[in-house]
Amino acid sequence: MESGSAASQRTLEKIKVGAIGVGWWAQYAHLPSLKLLPEYDLAAVYSRNKETAAALAAQHGFRYAVDSVQQLVSHPEVDLVLVLTPAPQHEQGVRAAIAAGKDVYCEWPLTPSTALSEELLGLARQAGVRTVIGLQRRLAPDYRYVRDLLDEGYIGELRSVRLHVSARSFQRERPASLAYTVPEQNFSSLLPVFGGHFLDVLFRALFDFPVDLSALVANQVNEVTLIETGEVLPHTSEDQVVLAGTFGNGAVLSVHLEAGKRNNFGVQLDITGSEGDLRISNSTSVGDTFNRIEGARGDAQPLTDLPIPDRYQWLPTSQLGSSVLELAHLYAAYARDVSTGSTIAPSFADALDMHTLIDQIKQSSTSGMRVDLRLWTR
Repeated sequence: MESGSAASQRTLEKIKVGAIGVGWWAQYAHLPSLKLLPEYDLAAVYSRNKETAAALAAQHGFRYAVDSVQQLVSHPEVDLVLVLTPAPQHEQGVRAAIAAGKDVYCEWPLTPSTALSEELLGLARQAGVRTVIGLQRRLAPDYRYVRDLLDEGYIGELRSVRLHVSARSFQRERPASLAYTVPEQNFSSLLPVFGGHFLDVLFRALFDFPVDLSALVANQVNEVTLIETGEVLPHTSEDQVVLAGTFGNGAVLSVHLEAGKRNNFGVQLDITGSEGDLRISNSTSVGDTFNRIEGARGDAQPLTDLPIPDRYQWLPTSQLGSSVLELAHLYAAYARDVSTGSTIAPSFADALDMHTLIDQIKQSSTSGMRVDLRLWTR
């Protein structure tokens, strides 16, 4: 992770946060995460509507409601800028934060464009500011625990990895507030959003990137209707993604992502080895429900629950749900990075890796050819 900002020199002071765009997800996950952690202080908030900003400040305890992005990033009591707007609007806030010399957190996807994301990463490196990207799942206790089980040889040699992620999101009928998810150029559909988060878990939290990959990307929904207005929008983004590949040791990979699933949605990750098996499952792909981890060793043994040891918890005790606590672990990681100089939290460099991987997936699907990821220098 990039380092060298003024924030990276602090060890005792709280990290003062300025937030750009505090919508539903920010209020559901970001603000409860920040309030849970004693290392953070809510300093300033910006919204395009002044009344909304003032109401958010009063409701959540921000000390200042500011009138512009520039006023927020240049505020003397803001150390870390949070860019929480939809992906097409990320560039403005990120650029402004970097130009002001402030550390910056941005929701994933970083931008709708690989080239633009690469440019912002370069600007951040030149400015010497820390960057954080919202690929928070990799830091959850369950995935860190499973990684250690793999490293300790629980399953023996890896033979196969099978991931199925299905989501209720991205159906034919959507709220008007999600209209930005419809245009393909906004990079806010199934593959960037759910693919980005879960492929990051696979290839950053648990395994390395595969050496090759073939992909099928399909669109089964040609039109989307906005619920409140009845407006019908053309839809060309994917709602089914199927991947097959191999890892460096010859183990095989299969991934199926599907959107708009009415029933029986969720996550199941099966990891097969020469000596045993692991399974991570959840009845939802995003929400309050916690993952279940099961494992078995030997022959024809039933899967049994594997409780996560307490040492994997970085947070104060709370009643917050799974998706919120995943994000809180990211903020805990950034606070540790600031205090110790570590590089635990994912950065814009990780975002660029995911952008590039998604480009390779689309290339494979378009060409009908397997792509050799060994030719991709990360």
